[in-house]
Parts: sequence; structure tokens; C-alpha cells
Amino acid sequence: MWAIVSGYFNCVTFLGLFLPKNIRLGRILALDYGKVRTGIAVTDELQIVASGLETVNTEELITFLKSYLSEEKVECVVVGLPKQMDGKDSQSEGLIKKFLEKLQNSFPLLKIERQDERFTSKIAVQSMIAGGMKKKKRQNKGMVDQISATLILQSYLDRISI
Repeated sequence: MWAIVSGYFNCVTFLGLFLPKNIRLGRILALDYGKVRTGIAVTDELQIVASGLETVNTEELITFLKSYLSEEKVECVVVGLPKQMDGKDSQSEGLIKKFLEKLQNSFPLLKIERQDERFTSKIAVQSMIAGGMKKKKRQNKGMVDQISATLILQSYLDRISI
């Protein structure tokens, strides 16, 4: 993927799209919400690439988001939707619903979406193994949460691009 900046057109050419320099799409943020830690992933400004951003203590999540949202244009926050194999909500959904109320109250204009997160933790661990990460690093649960958030975000991007 190549981006070519053109002074003549005063725009950025990206995959055949011409966007004026002053137009910025908002990033999309994804959360793998947990009782103790929350993994966070984010897209680039063109909403093409999902990347791990950070893992924060869940009790500090709203403070982190206030800081991040004051510095970055974010169009949407995607929160993982934990489901059981039979499609029913998992036990952690109760905690997430309470968080979603707090999130909506803190950021009333922010678009909030949900994305199925089944198997993201298992896929995250498998990707760490496949990537050659040593066992000691794979035991870092914060890294697993961050990769899980990235998987949630990529699944969301795949879903909205169809």
C-alpha cells in the first residue's frame, strides 16, 4: 500500500482515493474488556490497519480514554461481545454492560459498537506461538489482551467492509 503526497492536487492518493489533506477520518478503537485488564487496539486514520495500542488496568480505563480521545480523533469504539458457544451471553457480559453505561455517560457523542470476541484469547496465544514468542513472554496476560483487542478490531473492520 503506497501513499503519494501530491502538492499540485493538495491531496493524498491512497489506493486510488483522493483525500484532501485537511480531511482526516477518525480512528476506530477496540477494547477487549476484562475485570482486571483491558486490551486496546486502534486503526490508522484511514481505518485500514488494526494495531495493538496498549493494555491498561480496567479501573484506569475511562481516564486513559479521556486522555486518548482528547488527543486523537476517534470515530467509534468497538467493545468485544463475549458469547458462549450456544450464542448466549457469557458471565462477563454483565460487567461489560455496566462499563458500557459508564462509557456512554462519559462520552455521549461517541459511537459504540459491539463485536463477537469468541476465541480471540485462544487465537492470540496461538499467534504468539506461531510468531516464535518465548513462553515467558506468552505468559504476559496484558499482551494476550492487546492482541485479542487487535483481533476484535480486525474482525469488526472485516465485517463493515463487506
